[in-house]
Amino acid sequence: MNRFSDRIDTPGFRLAAFVLVLLAAVAVGWCELMQGLDLKLLDTQFRQLRIWHPRPVARDVVVIGIDEDTAEGIPEPFTLWHRHFGSLFAAMALAKPATLGVDVVLPSRSYEPVAAGLDRELMKGILAARGHYPLTLAITIDPAGRPRPIHPAFIAVAGADATGFALFPVDGDDTVRRFEERLGGGGKPVPTLVGQMARQMQVEPRNGYIDYSRGPAFSYLPMKQVLQWATEGNEAALVDAFRGKPVLLGTVFPFEDRLRTPVALAAWGGDANDTPGVLIHAQALRNQLNDGVIQPAPAAWITALCALLALFCLWSVPTRRFVVLFTAACVILAALSTVLLMEGTWLPVAAPLLSFGLAFGGRHLYDTLLKLRERQMMRASFSGSVSPTVMKEILAGRISPELGGTQETVCVLFSDIRGFTTRSERMTPEETIKFLNRYFETVVSLIHQHDGCVASFIGDGIMAVFGAPKRLENPCAEAFASAKAMLGFVADLNRQFIVEGTATMDIGIGLQVGEAVMGHVGSRTRHDFTAIGDVTNVASRLESLTKEAGYRIVVSKTVADQLGADAGLTALGEMAIKGHTPVDVYGYEKI
Repeated sequence: MNRFSDRIDTPGFRLAAFVLVLLAAVAVGWCELMQGLDLKLLDTQFRQLRIWHPRPVARDVVVIGIDEDTAEGIPEPFTLWHRHFGSLFAAMALAKPATLGVDVVLPSRSYEPVAAGLDRELMKGILAARGHYPLTLAITIDPAGRPRPIHPAFIAVAGADATGFALFPVDGDDTVRRFEERLGGGGKPVPTLVGQMARQMQVEPRNGYIDYSRGPAFSYLPMKQVLQWATEGNEAALVDAFRGKPVLLGTVFPFEDRLRTPVALAAWGGDANDTPGVLIHAQALRNQLNDGVIQPAPAAWITALCALLALFCLWSVPTRRFVVLFTAACVILAALSTVLLMEGTWLPVAAPLLSFGLAFGGRHLYDTLLKLRERQMMRASFSGSVSPTVMKEILAGRISPELGGTQETVCVLFSDIRGFTTRSERMTPEETIKFLNRYFETVVSLIHQHDGCVASFIGDGIMAVFGAPKRLENPCAEAFASAKAMLGFVADLNRQFIVEGTATMDIGIGLQVGEAVMGHVGSRTRHDFTAIGDVTNVASRLESLTKEAGYRIVVSKTVADQLGADAGLTALGEMAIKGHTPVDVYGYEKI
């Protein structure tokens, strides 16, 4: 075991394990699943910050909503709203907003053949706007990905730089989280509606994640109300609502131009799965005009965190402690990520936590393999030296390797082959070993079958203990059953000897129950796991009494009481034993 552990637990091996964990964490951290987990955590952070730490903005956006009431009050189809849009643009010239973004795609052709004067009414409004405030018209794309053109006459009046794409990149879960102007082929930047409006307010837009935690939910002024102020000539209301403010015009119909966002942006109801597109533009513009969009943390930060947590592969950590440490790491990283998010930086934590998990899992697997290897080597080295029950306790760590022991109640079995000395004189040493091994092979197995522990071999004799280290409900019953099985085996063996023309054999067995010290006895360099106490001495003497008593098994009265009347024992009375007071004994199977 030492050579094995020394071979793999080296500085080079530990460095390789660290690098492997780090590379695995960083590689897996870039996969779609882990990125999805990070984005879900980001969404949760946005929602919690809006609840527990609402943060106002200095420069907010006003939304003019084209709602159902507005649509019901205008008799023309939406495509022919030229006059009404023109009136709104002209009215805003009185209010002088900082900028007006139109999140409504204007027609791609002239409608003069349908209704004379329509184009002129819209162009008059655009022209009025151009002289008093910046106007940006939305451009979108068709199903083939090509820009959908606006009627050239409208562009000519508004100006060539008065358009921007009303588009956002959508993540794999159909959620809008990013503002991005690199929407052209090959990542080429293109002007966007929000980007153009920000530039008109002297702010250079940045790409990044939209901060959905900033600012309250949006309300809107109905377009119907703005048109009414225009009709009434209520300049004061227009100025109060829009003067010097960025304004977005867009639809807020229940089932049109809706997208999924991390949080609900509409103050009038709805949820994050059903957000009007104009509100997403408003939130992105709100970001650009205040603290900016959120930037992802540098890859070096994430790699450093992965490396720090990957260091745990160098130490063995118990599972309970790992759970505590992992929970603490989750809390600390989540708190750190949230604090950084409030400062404008998003720190994904899935890869670092994965690194921690892989470090622990790898180390745990390494330790497990090492323990399995150790157990295999111990089993290979000691399976022939100790009983299975002792081996199990050693591998489970319940038997201390130190010298000493514990006091247990056990039943001790002593067995001896009758006349073995005379028999062995007629055999060569090789024949003697072969004979004993043939006998012990089955006898030891019978003892183990009854959960006994072979403590030692004494020449042709054997000492076994029942009740420790494995606790038994009735050690005496198991010891007695093992003894009877041994007699049955000897009877079978004798029949084989007769067939082989070999002299038969007989054994004597003594059983005693009592307190004994179970543990390692000997020196630090050589010791045995055995039982020490008066109970072993008496069991040995009872085995010797089998010759005098004329029974193959002799047990003490204490053992007999544990076995009961059905055991078939014969009371033999008190008998003297060497070096001990007389013992009341019982016999089984008369010779």
